Amino acid sequence: MKVLLLIPALYYHRLEPTLDRVPFDLVALLMRLVLGSVFFLSALTKVEGFSISASTFFLFEHEYALPLLPPVLAAYLATIAELSLSLLLWAGLATRLAATGLLAMTLVIQTFVYPDAWVTHGLWAASLLTLLLRGPGRLSLDRLLAGWLDRHRPTGTTPPSPDV
Repeated sequence: MKVLLLIPALYYHRLEPTLDRVPFDLVALLMRLVLGSVFFLSALTKVEGFSISASTFFLFEHEYALPLLPPVLAAYLATIAELSLSLLLWAGLATRLAATGLLAMTLVIQTFVYPDAWVTHGLWAASLLTLLLRGPGRLSLDRLLAGWLDRHRPTGTTPPSPDV
């Protein structure tokens, strides 16, 4: 009987406490790099040189066909968002805003473009929600900027409450 208890005991008393000590900062960095790559590579398929490709406009008109948005506008918005928001994720700058934008984009893709790809989109959404709720981690420009702002706060002022 004691042998049967050895595996759960090792799991709960050794492995879990060890994994709890892994810094979230490393996980957040990995999420930012991987998700940024997914969207950046997608954006690269939409451009030729410094302009949006004709095939991109064709796809937005015929395959993606989003409601409420003209295809040309949707092509520009998607390309600009994928390029800029992925760069922000990589840098860890305005990470929560970038994650929010990419999450909205993911929900649009899931709902209107590829509804059968819910597993992939679910993984993207879960990772983006983690960045949105937990932030980019210490290995980010967000953290550097927040520290700089704290050091250069006018004397006699208090930082804004995180509850706001």
